[in-house]
Amino acid sequence: MIYSFDLSDKIILLTGGYGYLGKAITESLVYHGATVYVLGRSQEKFNNIFKSNTEKEGRLFFENCDISKTDSIKKAFKKVYDSTGKIDVLINNAFYSEGQSPYKMTDKEWNTGIDGTLSSVFRCIREVIPYLDKNNSSRIINVSSMYGVVAPDFSVYDDFEKFLNPPHYGAAKAGVIQLTKYYASLLGEKNITVNSITPGPYPSKEVQKSEDFINELSDKTALKRIGEPEDLAGAFVFLASDTSNYITGQNLVVDGGWTIK
Repeated sequence: MIYSFDLSDKIILLTGGYGYLGKAITESLVYHGATVYVLGRSQEKFNNIFKSNTEKEGRLFFENCDISKTDSIKKAFKKVYDSTGKIDVLINNAFYSEGQSPYKMTDKEWNTGIDGTLSSVFRCIREVIPYLDKNNSSRIINVSSMYGVVAPDFSVYDDFEKFLNPPHYGAAKAGVIQLTKYYASLLGEKNITVNSITPGPYPSKEVQKSEDFINELSDKTALKRIGEPEDLAGAFVFLASDTSNYITGQNLVVDGGWTIK
């Protein structure tokens, strides 16, 4: 049997699907045939981001979900399952955080960052397992960060407070990679694969206004450029498709060669 990247039989849930990177991920999944439910808190943002997408009424949907609340996650998953009869793939991309300073971060800010970046992923995994277990083959894809693999190089930060990577973010993203391995080991016998994708330097349009900072980031990659959202999207198509049937517990780094040095 020859497997393809066709996702036309897949029902995919994606948290954080209308952000800077999430939009490209969503549209790439839809382009390859998937039916995608973007889970989020603002249908207005969803409608604005995807207003020109011709699939919005057919294979691209919004479902209200607050990843900070277990009840909200439960309701969203059940509503999609009741509507479609199955869930094939969960992609955990959304996160929330609070606090920046590694010197002045409060306990509350630390706990919020850990909860929003790591615990929220755990909650979504826990609640989706009963649905994925109903299928012959299912997927969980978690999103980590290069700062869950390597420490920030603070020498490139001219504006320390503006571009700082806070300590709870990297710690939680490293936890996402380990959580991925844990559930890959646990769920393998159910034929549920669990992998993570680690983006490298994909600064937002706002951050890109600082030309010197972007040049510093680019110089630290092997490809000598920052990533575009479309550079990342294909990794999600791959791990969501049948071509990745025998891949689990892995962390796919898409960073232009940032972490090879």
